[in-house]
Amino acid sequence: MSLKFKSFAALALSAAMMFSVAACGTTDSGDAKSDSKTKNTTVGYDVSTIKKDDELAKLAASAKTVKDGELSVGMELSYAPAEFYAEDGKTPVGYDVDMSKAIAQTLGLKPKIVSSMFDTIVPSIGSKYDLGITAMTITEERLQSVDFVSYYRAGSTWAVQKGNPKKLDTSDMCGAKIAVQTGTVQEDEANKIAKGCKADKKAEVMSYKRQAEAATAVATGKADVFYADSPVAGYAISQTDGQLEALGDVEGVAKQGIAIKKGDQQLDEAVQKAVQKLMDDGTYMKILKHWGVESGALDKAEINPTDLN
Repeated sequence: MSLKFKSFAALALSAAMMFSVAACGTTDSGDAKSDSKTKNTTVGYDVSTIKKDDELAKLAASAKTVKDGELSVGMELSYAPAEFYAEDGKTPVGYDVDMSKAIAQTLGLKPKIVSSMFDTIVPSIGSKYDLGITAMTITEERLQSVDFVSYYRAGSTWAVQKGNPKKLDTSDMCGAKIAVQTGTVQEDEANKIAKGCKADKKAEVMSYKRQAEAATAVATGKADVFYADSPVAGYAISQTDGQLEALGDVEGVAKQGIAIKKGDQQLDEAVQKAVQKLMDDGTYMKILKHWGVESGALDKAEINPTDLN
């Protein structure tokens, strides 16, 4: 089934459920054109055949936060193709959802996806949920609050209406209305740009709780440009039937990670080994290929990596 929208009106009306595009900090190392070819699907990869690893299951069971045989995962479900709602408006889908299920299956746990606002996820790790898997860029600042297991590599992409009617240039966004998601790396970058603009040509940073709202703001002309993780921007572009386009090249490629309660060594190790096992047996790549985002794949999962790029 095609998910493409035939008009901006349809896009705006359907954004919350279908045009899911939330964001966390970076994206694909591939170019924006390849990102925009993300598969149109709302059916997840089948992880039901993944077998429980008894050793890792014991390790996970001894973790500080895991309870009642569940692995709870915080996500901002407005960030396709990483995590969003299927056409029924109820079922979480996306490559982060599939990775969460695959990790839980490996650890012998039942996955529990918890819908959350992006900027509340890090503060809630270890209390509201065990993990945060939501296309989150690993940064020095976030490493002060949580541990990370690296699992993907992505960058950021600017997106505008088709034809770039405002004639924007990624090297100079002063004077533009920039839509971003609250709490993201892109919001930080947009604010830095705005601070560097002259008084007579200020940039306006428009911060939205959900990435879908930021993308829709551009589609409807409320904002001039949005800035988001490359896979997310590429997916948004692919859903609008040519009404949006990428502007410039992918910027700021960096590693994304699974957030874990700071100092929970058992869960750190269990998740790292589970992800590495999925990488080694090919399941990880199959999940990424299912969603068309394999260009951001890593071959090594690390706990609190020192090389963030």
